Amino acid sequence: MLRQRVITAVLLLSILLPALFADDPLYFVLCTVALIVAAAWEWGRLSGQANTLSLLGAAGLGVVCMGLWLWQIDPAQWANVWLLAALAWSLLAVFALYCGAARWLQVPPQLRYIGGLVLLLASWLALVQSKQAGTNFLLSVMALVWVSDICAYFAGRAFGGRWIARKLAVTISPGKTWEGVTGAVLGVGLMALVWAYADSLSPGVSLSIFSLLAQQWGAMGILLLGLLVAAGVVGDLLESLFKRAAGVKDSSGLLPGHGGVLDRVDALLPVLPLALCLVSR
Repeated sequence: MLRQRVITAVLLLSILLPALFADDPLYFVLCTVALIVAAAWEWGRLSGQANTLSLLGAAGLGVVCMGLWLWQIDPAQWANVWLLAALAWSLLAVFALYCGAARWLQVPPQLRYIGGLVLLLASWLALVQSKQAGTNFLLSVMALVWVSDICAYFAGRAFGGRWIARKLAVTISPGKTWEGVTGAVLGVGLMALVWAYADSLSPGVSLSIFSLLAQQWGAMGILLLGLLVAAGVVGDLLESLFKRAAGVKDSSGLLPGHGGVLDRVDALLPVLPLALCLVSR
């Protein structure tokens, strides 16, 4: 299993890293469209759609993504989209996490499916816009999610259940603890300080999410940073709930050793539009 995970990770990085730093943004767009199409197909599976419909929906989403990219809409006009996407993720989290998998399955399958595709589209648009805002900005948002996940894992392993007996969401993901969330916040906070300092030493580089939050929100940026960490945790919990409702362990087997695309990007999906919403002022 470990060997599979390493091989898959190396192959993915060999494709995505050149796209991330390429001068021509089209390479990045094509790579991310391929990922979002795969995620859309997986979402069809999780929302109980037939494979043919899932394939058609994924292909349709890919066409819409490319159409919006070719349209080249002014980034300033997307501000309301980020706000609506952040609100939609919030409402979804409140309903799904509060009501549980059983109530989630009572929502009409077509509504679940279409709603999921819309949110995937919004997150892809936020991903592309983040790249246009600067590679440093996009990397900082992605690093926020990665560091949050890593710190939550190790803090949960080391201290889980010692201070707060109640688990974070025992019926959805029994392994997650409040101590893990605390570790995630502290880890991201430390990284934010280091990254913002590095930004101050590189005036020609695009600003990170950490520097932008500090500039635009001042001391309140600390709370908003915690909000971004919480959004990543929510994304992870939501996908766990959707998989539990569908009765599957992974969103798919597209990435050997890792599961599916949604398994890798679940925490990033709600964070991207929220990050842009917070700095689009």
